[in-house]
Amino acid sequence: MNKKTIRDIDPRHRRLLVRVDFNVPLKDGHVADDTRIRAALPTIQYLLEKGGEVVLCSHLGRPKGGPDPKYSLKPVAERLSQLLGKPVPLTEDCVGPAAEHAAAAMLPGQVILLENVRFHPEEEKNDPAFAQRLSVLADLYVNDAFGSAHRAHASTEGVAHLLPGVAGFLMEKEIEYLGGAVDHPKHPYLAILGGAKISDKIGVIENLLGKADRVLIGGGMANTFLKAQGLAVGDSLVEDGSLDTARALLATAGGKLILPVDAVLGDKFDAGANRQTIAVAGGVPAGWRILDIGPETVKAFGAALQGAALVVWNGPMGVFEFPAFAAGTNAVAQLVAESGATTIIGGGESVAAVEQAGLADRMSHISTGGGASLEMLEGRTLPGVAALQDK
Repeated sequence: MNKKTIRDIDPRHRRLLVRVDFNVPLKDGHVADDTRIRAALPTIQYLLEKGGEVVLCSHLGRPKGGPDPKYSLKPVAERLSQLLGKPVPLTEDCVGPAAEHAAAAMLPGQVILLENVRFHPEEEKNDPAFAQRLSVLADLYVNDAFGSAHRAHASTEGVAHLLPGVAGFLMEKEIEYLGGAVDHPKHPYLAILGGAKISDKIGVIENLLGKADRVLIGGGMANTFLKAQGLAVGDSLVEDGSLDTARALLATAGGKLILPVDAVLGDKFDAGANRQTIAVAGGVPAGWRILDIGPETVKAFGAALQGAALVVWNGPMGVFEFPAFAAGTNAVAQLVAESGATTIIGGGESVAAVEQAGLADRMSHISTGGGASLEMLEGRTLPGVAALQDK
């Protein structure tokens, strides 16, 4: 990685504005899942132990153009103070006199959390004046919010032009794993793509076909490929507007693209739907829809994974939220965990699937950013990374 990190700076007696991704789910006024908070702890603890004064900032949810108590970071400050074992005061605003006073009063080894940056519409507009107001709170800038690095917002990109900016440990790890998969992947390199839509991942599929040795397709997006091959798909989810794209990808992929050979069908989109398993070559009967990959597809995917050196997985193989249609996704999670390869799980639903299968600790890297990881796999430069100082 050619970007400076917190190891390249001396935090002692310096105030650091640290952009973290604390966009966590809340329930009844408490943090429901603290995974993202824990992911930022190594960076925060390192800076505090080195005598830095840490000013944390994050967004939470999508407040509509102003402060909204529902999106306050108060529950996050409470959970973070428990995890750090020290008080984490929350400022009443992220800019202005309250924030400036709280920052100026800090001592080495202390930490504060700024209130939700999205309470100001200027944040998402990457407004230079708003970035300037954030920048006066610190001497240095640290971006550890990989999940927001694909957005050019004031706190993720704008501030990095006003303060010397470096990467935190989480950002560094994400760039090393995902950047490595894009720039110098180990071979044999396998990509597994699922989820509902091809349109969300056209760029990713195109980029991966040029780099990976095999691209395995499951989930709803496989249905569009099957229909593009002229197969009957019944009531399955299909993107008719992407059929030409699917045909073009199939034409250029050669033997690299591996599609399902069988499928588990449901007679409705429901956890209690009636089920049957069919070979896709025979077509899906009217009134039925594909909701999971079948056992023969799992076998084919397992054979493709043999001897892989690198596996990147983004998107579930079916409607894994319904236990009756989770077998394919769970089986692929197991195959990836047992592959012996370097394994990268790319954000969002894939992470939920791996955690649901109890296999998270057996993966090399689980990305904290769904959209950001997809854009990196597409080969795009992330604004929040580009703005950091080069080594």
